Amino acid sequence: MIKYLFIPVFILSKCITVTASFPDTILLNPDQNVTKITQQDQPSGQTYQWPADSAVSARLHRWQDWKFGIIIHWGAYSQWGVVESWSLCPEDEGWCIRRGPYSDDYNRYTAEYENIRKSFNPVKFDPGRWARAASEAGVKYMVFTTKHHDGFCMFDSKYTDYKITDSASLFSRNPKSNVVKEVFDAFRQQGLGIGAYFSKPDWHSNDYWWSYFPVFDRNVNYDPAKYPERWQNFRRYTFNQLGELMEDYGKIDILWLDGGWVRPAGSLTEETRPWLGKHQWIQDVDIPAIAGMARKNQPGLLIVDRTVHGTYENYRTPEQQIPDSLPGYPWESCITLGDNWYSTGPGEKYKSVTWAVHTLIQIVAKGGNFLLGIGPDKTGDMVQEVYERLAGIGEWMKVNSAAIYNSRPLLPCHQGNFCFSQSKDGMTKYVFYLIKEGDPMPESIELPENLIGKIEKIGLLGNMRRLTIQLKNGKKIVKIPGSFRMKMAGTPALVFVVS
Repeated sequence: MIKYLFIPVFILSKCITVTASFPDTILLNPDQNVTKITQQDQPSGQTYQWPADSAVSARLHRWQDWKFGIIIHWGAYSQWGVVESWSLCPEDEGWCIRRGPYSDDYNRYTAEYENIRKSFNPVKFDPGRWARAASEAGVKYMVFTTKHHDGFCMFDSKYTDYKITDSASLFSRNPKSNVVKEVFDAFRQQGLGIGAYFSKPDWHSNDYWWSYFPVFDRNVNYDPAKYPERWQNFRRYTFNQLGELMEDYGKIDILWLDGGWVRPAGSLTEETRPWLGKHQWIQDVDIPAIAGMARKNQPGLLIVDRTVHGTYENYRTPEQQIPDSLPGYPWESCITLGDNWYSTGPGEKYKSVTWAVHTLIQIVAKGGNFLLGIGPDKTGDMVQEVYERLAGIGEWMKVNSAAIYNSRPLLPCHQGNFCFSQSKDGMTKYVFYLIKEGDPMPESIELPENLIGKIEKIGLLGNMRRLTIQLKNGKKIVKIPGSFRMKMAGTPALVFVVS
């Protein structure tokens, strides 16, 4: 993943109505005042462009209905339990720290890192089990790391020998060695959308980190303008590898491009300019040509050239954060379930089911998708904690998914313990009540009066009968049936239905 902090485009004291992405966004109480934001009001350099291609537009609308996905990071680095790729980067940042017996010598470390594949043998690799667990959790799409920044390919690329299927990789002897094919096929069989994560920078390629020069930072270590032939070789290499993924691995819904410092001139923002380091060398891999090739093979393909705002960033991807207000574009928050993007080892700590459900609700309430970050350990299997969290999410989704899928934002989005969504046609409104971790389900709940208006009866997902709202001292109270509290004890959130 790119290491950066998300800076919200809109910082407002009021929630907003956006016509560009969510034409059906309305107030639960129509008398409430809001600020309306249009695309023209966005700060310079931040303008979002809805895709002009009708097939891409249609898929983007479908993707907005999915709401819940997972991103799976996995590579040979899991053998060491180190951060994905970044320990190769000689930047003095917390996420680049080297650990282990070779950490004091950068050259020795990088040489040994390249040899990890000789011992990486994930014999418990079972993507079918991952896919079933994800499907039962209510996940609708999956993004998998085909190649991270270290350049190690988890697919059978003919343009490099630094890959899981090469004879120098121990796992190449396994019939499931073409990991990307196995993962895509398994998730496709469960009916999930398929996303291919691909790193634009490649720190193993001699046409990116040229051995003639030392490596300075995450960026190319020579000036592409001074050595255009070498840079053209890298562009061709990138194009060809993406061509393999687009042609040989079945139907793909999303091309998720990471490494936002590899970008064309004129696309830099205040946030992204520091990523290019002291040299500020432009690294343009010709995304228009890649997009044309990719969509020729995969019509309607969503392309997410992360942080490169414009035609080829079909939706935006804040990392480890949720925007403070309702964005004016399609978006997806990618947030890890554990401390890291994959299971690094026994010391990894995992967030709770309550956290996951609350996070999903808060993202959906602002019109986004939740991309939950998980990944197997060095054995090739997810750890038990991941399966348990997915199962817990699935239990909640079985009862309440009507308020999640195919929903649209409902202002004011989030207020106290309440969040809001609505059906696409605006006929049904959903009011989420988030229960604090460890707290019992309350016997009654005071409804936010300014949001409910004159409504006297509401429903509760998972409960057969409608509930009556009682007026007490000018406050609107709804009582939760005892049978429901017993049946749903421990649930992370309640969902009230207003038709």
